[in-house]
Amino acid sequence: MKLLLLVSTSFLLTACYLLPTQTPSPWLVIDTFNKESLNGWQLADTQNDTKPYVENAQVTEIKFHDARASSGATLGKGTDTNTSPTLPNANNGYLIKKPAADGIVGNRKALSFKALPVPVNVGDTYTFYTKIRVERFPNNHAFGISNMHPADIIKHGYNAFEPTLRVTDKYESNGYKNDGSLMVKIDSTDKYRQYASVKNADNKVSQPLTVGEWYEIWYVVNNATVENGGQVYSVYVKGGEFSQQTLAYENANFRMKRELPLIYFLANSNTGPINKPYGNGGLAYDDIYMSEGVNLSTPY
Repeated sequence: MKLLLLVSTSFLLTACYLLPTQTPSPWLVIDTFNKESLNGWQLADTQNDTKPYVENAQVTEIKFHDARASSGATLGKGTDTNTSPTLPNANNGYLIKKPAADGIVGNRKALSFKALPVPVNVGDTYTFYTKIRVERFPNNHAFGISNMHPADIIKHGYNAFEPTLRVTDKYESNGYKNDGSLMVKIDSTDKYRQYASVKNADNKVSQPLTVGEWYEIWYVVNNATVENGGQVYSVYVKGGEFSQQTLAYENANFRMKRELPLIYFLANSNTGPINKPYGNGGLAYDDIYMSEGVNLSTPY
């Protein structure tokens, strides 16, 4: 009997040991903002014309959807009671980014950037996933992926972007007013119309993003050379008028088409010039991931 028990126990242990392990997720985390500090992020205000001058004018901080935290974190934090049903885990942290605090204008390039966990080499296709929420309008925000290192991101500002998504209701210099819809970069000879609004399920130009609503965005980035059909990206959206995941724009254009490995996530915001400010409305970010190939699943 003892021998039988010993053999049975040994078999069970072996069977447990041989059970297949859980398949690892194809999604790599860039940031989920669930810690109290922005580890790995770099901030730079590269055209800071604020008067009176405010050093490090941008507001880039972690907030939470509950009252767990009562003390300031490394780069600031707060609480938020918004528990939008489109946010799967309402107790998670998120990032709020603004070019400057309310009432301060003149910070023209508020950069925030973080290295990707792996580079997107030339010839590769990767899917990026990001959730965003408009704090309020008016505002002027852009985010996307860069193939530049920090010193060059700081030097080039907006031209450090390749695939770019934009949220703004600002006036252009020719008087055209953007409406706050999600936009992508396009090739255009019109210097004032370098972006296009994404389209909804009815193939109509999308509405302005709803303030306070979380949107899920998948952007499939093709980093092949132009000659091989690359330097383009397609965007899928869910949230607001997009009741289900929708292909909202196909084959938008990289901004510069440098044909280099993509290595940084980059966000930029801008209060506009002091004499004609755009506004300081913030944009919230959460759950930034990347996955090799075309992956339209949810990362969690």
